[in-house]
Amino acid sequence: MAMCTKEDYLAELSRCVLEMEEDEVIDVAKAYAEAGHDPLDGILDGLVDGMKKASDLYEREEYFIPELLGCSAAMYNGLDVLRPLLPKSEEGSKGKIVIGVVQGDTHDIGKNLVKIMLESAGYEVTDMGRDVPVEKFVEEVKKQGAKVLALSTLMSTSMKNMGKIIELLKEQGAREGVSVIVGGAPISESFARKIGADGYSANATEAVKLVDRLVAEKSGQSRER
Repeated sequence: MAMCTKEDYLAELSRCVLEMEEDEVIDVAKAYAEAGHDPLDGILDGLVDGMKKASDLYEREEYFIPELLGCSAAMYNGLDVLRPLLPKSEEGSKGKIVIGVVQGDTHDIGKNLVKIMLESAGYEVTDMGRDVPVEKFVEEVKKQGAKVLALSTLMSTSMKNMGKIIELLKEQGAREGVSVIVGGAPISESFARKIGADGYSANATEAVKLVDRLVAEKSGQSRER
């Protein structure tokens, strides 16, 4: 397909992910890069856009797990081409983040999107997976010295575990150093405040802005001390 504009390329990257074109996406990503376009735009407005569309179809029950796996395989193939082209930030990684889905929930599409967005924004992300016990998150945060802990759930029955994680961090004296953010369909700003989280984000793009803000605030505080 002959593509002219950057918009054409982005639309095609998005389509390749949505339609599970695992091989074609590599060619399109290479052509996009060779045409001199911005790799981050290619990731966010192309590949991730396709993945968002796929997760919308999943929520409407038009796509199921096998399709989502096909879409994410295509997306990762595109990422393998574009991610190495991202400018390395001068100071290396912007910080360590631990992310995962709390115990009692096995839905991880949203968490995976947030992870990809954070990695493409320059963070070092440790993915704990899904259905993760409360203690495991706390152990990992302490082990990594993580700046941010990102918790997700789509089940209202698992929400209470987010509060338990924050309580356990406090008990073990590990709450000060880490910003805790929460997200997922049943979560709201007021719930985040109620359990003492540092922030809530409704989607993957907002999550990156939130993390950038919290990390900047924390480093500002530590400089003032």
